[in-house]
Amino acid sequence: MGNKEIKWLMYTVLVGLIPIICRILVWGVTQAGAINMLAASDVIAFGLVLHISNINEIEHLGNSNQSWKTVQNGISILFIASYSVLFTLTMLNESVAAFIDLKMINKCVMGLAAISFLISLSVFHRISTIQKLEANK
Repeated sequence: MGNKEIKWLMYTVLVGLIPIICRILVWGVTQAGAINMLAASDVIAFGLVLHISNINEIEHLGNSNQSWKTVQNGISILFIASYSVLFTLTMLNESVAAFIDLKMINKCVMGLAAISFLISLSVFHRISTIQKLEANK
């Protein structure tokens, strides 16, 4: 793992996991059932952090690989829109509980977050490789 990936892991992934880690800690010290161990909104925040970080890093990359940059930004925007829809559905669940299948929302969010993590890892690996190549020129 290169320096860029380690920084990504420490700064982006760990910061994105703060809501999840906090919820798990609170769940661990409260009485059973007082709070859910995992909430879709926390995982949505994680996914949003990953994709916003992708967009930021790609925009600060040099002018090389313009088509790759455009595709990656488009993918991140698509995921951000998907997370926004899922977040809206979780808010609807608060007012009309029987209207939304929260288990399905949780499955969708978990799947998207796993995919987001893999996409973000590949983006930062590619950026790290590009920067190493440019430094060796």
